Amino acid sequence: MELLDALFGPFALPFMARPLLVMLVLALAVGVVSVFVTLRSLQFMGDGLVHAVFPGIVVGFAIGGRDGLVPGGLVAAAIGAVAFTLLARRALGSDSAIAIVLTVMFGIGIIIVSRQSGYVGQLQELLFGRLLTVTDADVALTAVISGVALAAVAVVARTQLFRAHDERAALAAGHRVLASDLVLAVAVALLTVAATAAIGNLLALGLLVVPGALARLVTDRVLWMLPLAVLSAAVAGWAGLLLGFHASVTLGVPIAGGAAVIAVLVLLYLVVLAGAGIVALRGGPALRRAGTRTGERAGAPAAARVTAGADA
Repeated sequence: MELLDALFGPFALPFMARPLLVMLVLALAVGVVSVFVTLRSLQFMGDGLVHAVFPGIVVGFAIGGRDGLVPGGLVAAAIGAVAFTLLARRALGSDSAIAIVLTVMFGIGIIIVSRQSGYVGQLQELLFGRLLTVTDADVALTAVISGVALAAVAVVARTQLFRAHDERAALAAGHRVLASDLVLAVAVALLTVAATAAIGNLLALGLLVVPGALARLVTDRVLWMLPLAVLSAAVAGWAGLLLGFHASVTLGVPIAGGAAVIAVLVLLYLVVLAGAGIVALRGGPALRRAGTRTGERAGAPAAARVTAGADA
């Protein structure tokens, strides 16, 4: 009973229950979207969107305080998502376009926030979040944004899987690839805003990338990757909040809730990565090839296995 109380008792407190609800809702949405980010190798685009929404949340915060974070971020996220998708196709290479936009947008955000009185404290909240201060309205808003993002991904899931395998074949088959890319980019942008409002702008990228990367280490089958990614994000949310609570209450060491969540998530990834390496060294079927797929673009053979797993 003492163990159960230590593990679940803190979440009976309202200031712990609300952050847990936010993290569980986010886990469901970012877990699913993170898988598509990994399959499409869109990690850098996610990084770009994290930076692109910063001026929006800064302006929203300056105008409406905490209540203005999400509306301002949503406007900037929509602009950034469309800009990244179109620039990557029409002008420069994808990475170059993202690098240009994220640098400009993040610089604009820093300039705006530096013009505010007491900007150091504001900047800290915007960059690192205040997960333990979320309200019931924040929980409801997170649920709405996550639901919209999930619905958007569900609409384009088949096209995105086909595109990950072969973009030209997807076009030849009649799929609207550009429209699908725009929808996925907007879904990623929406979750970037929701995650930023909870755990801060700098830590949001971890939620968008790590769950899918972890699941990709374990399996090539999409139908298994999706629940694994969701589960890893949910466990990290619960364990991170619990770690922060006991560190502050028991040890007197204050730890930011959002930072603790991301730290646990990365730790889970490292454990799985180590397990994959051990299995590979023993000559068994590797969980995944030592994490090299995390940052590289998916090749046709790997994507073909993923697509086959989705149809299984």
